[in-house]
Amino acid sequence: NQEDLIGYAKQKALKLKEDIRVFSDDSETHEILKIKARGVLDIWSQSYDFTDPNTGENIGGVQRQGGKSLLQDSYSLYDSNNQKYGEIKEDSMMNALIRRFVPFAKLAFPQVFSMNVQGQPSITLTQKINPIIQKLTVQIPDGNQLDRRVVLGAAMILITIEGKQN
Repeated sequence: NQEDLIGYAKQKALKLKEDIRVFSDDSETHEILKIKARGVLDIWSQSYDFTDPNTGENIGGVQRQGGKSLLQDSYSLYDSNNQKYGEIKEDSMMNALIRRFVPFAKLAFPQVFSMNVQGQPSITLTQKINPIIQKLTVQIPDGNQLDRRVVLGAAMILITIEGKQN
């Protein structure tokens, strides 16, 4: 079902470093992922680490590409050894510019991101139009073997970081 909830995020308030907890649903009884920013208040090129809350295992993360993200949002995916292995990129440059410079254009042109890892079919993350609650639709093609916790973490970063900017 396209409307199945894959994660519910709880962001700690009044923190200098992003600290996001992801739960299986809105009852917040089963934590499935921790997301922490490495730096303090650095939205330009911040790195976010993903950790399994049950095992403490570092499963990698994402880093915002500051210069590239000025006109078109871009993130690098990195593994538990901090090695880059993929990217997340906003759709067309034209749509990205329209969203940034035309008031309320985001309602007509929702953000669409592609998550690309060599040897894997691309994953598409599409913003749902809702001015109150940030949501994404995640389309994972058959055959994509990327760790679903990484996909979930990346989706939550896109929701929280891009949601604050828009």
